[in-house]
Amino acid sequence: MTPRVKICCIASVEEAWTAIQYGASALGLVSEMPSGPGVISEVLIRQIAANIPPSVSSFLLTSKQDSRSIIAQHRRCGTSTIQIVDRLVSGTYQDLREAMPGIKLVQVIHVMGEEAVDEALAVAPHVDAILLDSGNQSLAVKELGGTGRAHDWKISRKIRESIGKPLFLAGGLKPDNIDEAIEAVQPFGIDVCSGVRTDGNLDDKKLGALFEQVRAVRWGSMPQGRL
Repeated sequence: MTPRVKICCIASVEEAWTAIQYGASALGLVSEMPSGPGVISEVLIRQIAANIPPSVSSFLLTSKQDSRSIIAQHRRCGTSTIQIVDRLVSGTYQDLREAMPGIKLVQVIHVMGEEAVDEALAVAPHVDAILLDSGNQSLAVKELGGTGRAHDWKISRKIRESIGKPLFLAGGLKPDNIDEAIEAVQPFGIDVCSGVRTDGNLDDKKLGALFEQVRAVRWGSMPQGRL
């Protein structure tokens, strides 16, 4: 099998369909963030989510850290999946599940060192998947994704082998390193934003090259499921 591909920072219905035509099984829709690319309005997020096939997952990237705000935002946006890009500090994952039955929960862990392993292990039982990225939550202006930086894939592999849940790999992925990243981590899915863009716009040549590389890498050890 091959990993799922999530194309992030989708900015229009047209971009969504371009990504889908190349083979994306999930789309990332970025709401308000302290920094980083791809932010669009909640109105546009809802429009995109409503105009893609049910077989393609729509991820709402939220920087909100309390369950009530996340629930309210989801009701405005109507996506199939919530991607929590910062730590949940008020409320619980169970609160989210009870208020949003059938909606998948994906928690982002920013890999800055070995401490990410313990953080992922603590969170994994409560969510449907973990997504590893290369942000920095300790900065005065937080980086919560879209940095274009890779992190230590050895730590990512350790997390993937430990959590027993699907794992998405993000952070600095592009056509010329995606095969190495997949072989190193063997993730359930990959998540790409800047690596398939030129001047901020989806690039057909880069998309084609990315999917060609992804389809060339195969193995049989990834957890099954759909997100």
